[in-house]
Amino acid sequence: CGSCGYPLNLTSSNRIATSIGSEYRKSVEKGLISFLSVDLSRFTQVDEVHCFPVSWGRHRSKTKLLCRKCGVHIGYGYGDAPALCGFDSPDSSNGAFRKFTIKIRALQPSDETDRESFGLTCHRWLNIQNLNRRSLQFPCSFGIVGPSSLSQSCTDINSFHLYRILARFQHLEYLSLSGCVEILDSALSYLKPYGSKLQTLCLDCCFKISDYGISLVGDGCPFLTTISLYRCSITDTGLEALANACLALRHVNLAYCSCISDSGLRALSQGCHELQAVKISNCRGVSGVGLRGCSSTLVYIDAECCNLEPVGIMSIVSGGGLKFLNIAGLSCSNFRNGLEAIGNGFAARLKILNLRMCRSVTDASIVAIAKGCPQLQEWNLALCHEVRVLGWASIGSNCHNLKKLHVNRCRNLCHQGLQAVRDGCKELSVLYMSRNSRISDTALELFKLYRCNVEIKAEEVMSIGPNWDSIDYDEST
Repeated sequence: CGSCGYPLNLTSSNRIATSIGSEYRKSVEKGLISFLSVDLSRFTQVDEVHCFPVSWGRHRSKTKLLCRKCGVHIGYGYGDAPALCGFDSPDSSNGAFRKFTIKIRALQPSDETDRESFGLTCHRWLNIQNLNRRSLQFPCSFGIVGPSSLSQSCTDINSFHLYRILARFQHLEYLSLSGCVEILDSALSYLKPYGSKLQTLCLDCCFKISDYGISLVGDGCPFLTTISLYRCSITDTGLEALANACLALRHVNLAYCSCISDSGLRALSQGCHELQAVKISNCRGVSGVGLRGCSSTLVYIDAECCNLEPVGIMSIVSGGGLKFLNIAGLSCSNFRNGLEAIGNGFAARLKILNLRMCRSVTDASIVAIAKGCPQLQEWNLALCHEVRVLGWASIGSNCHNLKKLHVNRCRNLCHQGLQAVRDGCKELSVLYMSRNSRISDTALELFKLYRCNVEIKAEEVMSIGPNWDSIDYDEST
């Protein structure tokens, strides 16, 4: 029922399909669909009775069908009944009716599949679909294709396609054009008249989008909160235009944007005061200083394989609100003690830290972080070869909330370091450990004996933490 949502159990298999063609089309245009049978237990029946001369013989009776729950008029049942001036009640079974006529406007589809098919036959419902669609993702997009994506084969989406889509779905809040490699800057000009309600825009691998296109995004989507520009050919100029126009930005993915630098990051962090998550992994022109003085709302930073400097690390944690930090694969060769800045007090809320493949990080940095980040729950130190007994002992003594620890292929993790972790880290539940050449079988068995509640996994995890656009920002966590 379109009014109250009560299931009427109408099925397409019971439609009168023998006359599909011009007659059927005329019926649909009038807003009616005919059925051979319906589930009468779903309806209240009200007989419309007319008195005719007996000489007229039989006449066609009409029974009004009402929703059994809310009483809204749904349609009619038609049958042949004797002309008895209405004193005898006609049979209310399906067999007494020749057909049932249902008003389309009195219905609503029961599931997503019905909605799609219903929209093909009912212009009114098609308009409702257009107005109510909030998200759209193309088959060529890299994300998981769900019910909200177009049910068509993958094709190159061009400017004309985007115009038609935006003109049809004018209330979109989420749009993913990721993988649409033929999209040009000019296509994004249609966002201004039709995309003003967009909150999330994904342009991953849209290689033909330049700074001009990003400026058009800023002009057309003032309420944008999330944008993904993975591998896009943009520069600091585009970032500055975006920061000046989209002040409500919270999540920004700039991974593999090789042409951006700290200047663009500075414009973003200073212009968007609600910024919560930034991905700058593999941005080789970024040292981190562009995030100096960032807002305390910034809780997620993914800066894997960047050319970060010690002063850049200090800038990254300067906001004081950081909960997730990924600086795996630091490429700076003289970074032995540069990570001590993480433990200087500004990252006291840090919960997840990924230092995987930071091969030159030393005990001094590990000690500072273990003492200065008491809320750490997961720490990836895989392939951190310079961490020795002093570092592991500090982790055992100070990381009282640590639940997951990654120590795969740490060359200088010996039985003493493992014992320090075993005797401390009372909340530890998972230890990722493999190919640690200095750990004997005896040391490992002793760990299992004393900490039988800790699961030891041999797998090496490359990526840890939540998705960049779905991290928990609850102040209490």
